Amino acid sequence: MKISWPHMGSLEFVMGSVFEEMGVDYVLPPPNSQRTLELGARHGPEFACFPLKTTLGNFIEAIEKGADTLIMVAGRGPCRFGYYAETQRRILEEAGYDFRMVPLEFEPAKIPATLRRLHDLKQGRSWLSLYRAIKFALNKAYLIDRLERQALHQRYLDREKGATTAALKRCYALVWDAGSYAALDGIEEEAFAIMHSVPRVEREEVKIGIVGEFYLVLEPFFNLNVEEQLGNLGAYVERNIYLTDWLRPSGERPVLGHREHASELLAMAYLTHKVGGEGIFSVGDTVLFHNQGFDGVVQLMPFTCMPETIAKSILPLVSRDLGIPVLSVVIDEMTGRAGVATRLEAFTDLARFRRRAHGREADLTLQPAF
Repeated sequence: MKISWPHMGSLEFVMGSVFEEMGVDYVLPPPNSQRTLELGARHGPEFACFPLKTTLGNFIEAIEKGADTLIMVAGRGPCRFGYYAETQRRILEEAGYDFRMVPLEFEPAKIPATLRRLHDLKQGRSWLSLYRAIKFALNKAYLIDRLERQALHQRYLDREKGATTAALKRCYALVWDAGSYAALDGIEEEAFAIMHSVPRVEREEVKIGIVGEFYLVLEPFFNLNVEEQLGNLGAYVERNIYLTDWLRPSGERPVLGHREHASELLAMAYLTHKVGGEGIFSVGDTVLFHNQGFDGVVQLMPFTCMPETIAKSILPLVSRDLGIPVLSVVIDEMTGRAGVATRLEAFTDLARFRRRAHGREADLTLQPAF
């Protein structure tokens, strides 16, 4: 059995670490590329969600490398993500591929079936060894999240563009190689030293938040490296979700010190119920970013994504009420990097102008009356 799974941000650190610790054979799909997208778009339905096509491309490339067991997490609620595993299984079987699809579903009624599938995946290893492997992998993932957040916060200060990104890649390699908690503790100190050693210059700060569908927010190749582009344009960036927030068993997702319920409450003035996916959080977290002093918000959404389409229709009202610019970027296989880059550049300039204008207003209010 050779196990594989689709790329999604730093998910490979979790999955790879679990199977390394367990001594179970696995296959990493090739890094995301234009070929990945072309394969997924060729075999996937035209009307399907963009992430279904890209992860389908991952599966095809993994099978080409020898994978015979594919893992796909199934979602819940009114979102087509819940149908990905079954849809992809049928597509791949019709295309003539030989494999086994293993959907992992965490709704209470589906837990017994998921435990049976996990029992097969661990291939005779004990449940205790699986628990220990997952715990260690999550520690790696928590460290990766903190390093990525550091990169988001400091990239705009780079003396040379790309320096923080290069440093982050070095840190990824260090974390991947860590084989024990002791090694991981040492690597944490070394990795943050690498990040802090990047030469910086002082620049005017403009703060931009990123919200949207979790896969596109987390997967840099297919979101056209939006957060890196924003950093290179001089923006301090924060996103509303990290990998370990998505993996958190409780479903709680701290954002700037707040949790999901707080975001839902902030959205209530505009959206009174969950609409699936991250729709309600895209609205609530936009309000949250405004309350935290951010100058603009970018929404990332796949073409045809129902929850994010609902959020996109509401965000102009949020923007008008709060006076915070919001840019919705809709991505599919036809989206061009140059067009997105132009829109991000104009949006960053707008956010910077807004910050300067608000700064002048704040200064005026402090002047004594004569």
